[in-house]
Amino acid sequence: MALDQSLVGRSYPPTSAYEVGREKIREFAEAVGDRNPAYTDQEAAKALGHPDVIAPPTFVFTITFKAAGMVVQDPQLGLDYSRVVHGDQKFAYTRPVRAGDRLSVTSTIEAIKSMAGNDIMDIRSEVHDESGEHVVTAWMKLVARAAAEEA
Repeated sequence: MALDQSLVGRSYPPTSAYEVGREKIREFAEAVGDRNPAYTDQEAAKALGHPDVIAPPTFVFTITFKAAGMVVQDPQLGLDYSRVVHGDQKFAYTRPVRAGDRLSVTSTIEAIKSMAGNDIMDIRSEVHDESGEHVVTAWMKLVARAAAEEA
């Protein structure tokens, strides 16, 4: 079943605030094998001009993926999530994510297209801190694979 093209442009309500913690940043940096001291050492981060440790660039995926859940679970969309693979991800930062940030995410369906029976959906997620300052925009491409033909 094809995704509902009329939903292109639909935005979903902002998520509740996610408080970024130093320990979560450290755990994420360790999980991805990034040893940059600005992710784990407050003094190293301050020496680079940051008020506290900063997060690796892909850290924000942890909250934008959760926010995209509102999109993929929208019954009007018609998405069979069991057929979805992650196609692409990109980020455009205004500033790094920092420990102590309280971030909310607003997701928008940016595009839906069909190719060879597969549906491809682009979701744009705008991340802001609690003062309303833009932190990062994240784009996620999801591919809903075509169902195999019944024999």
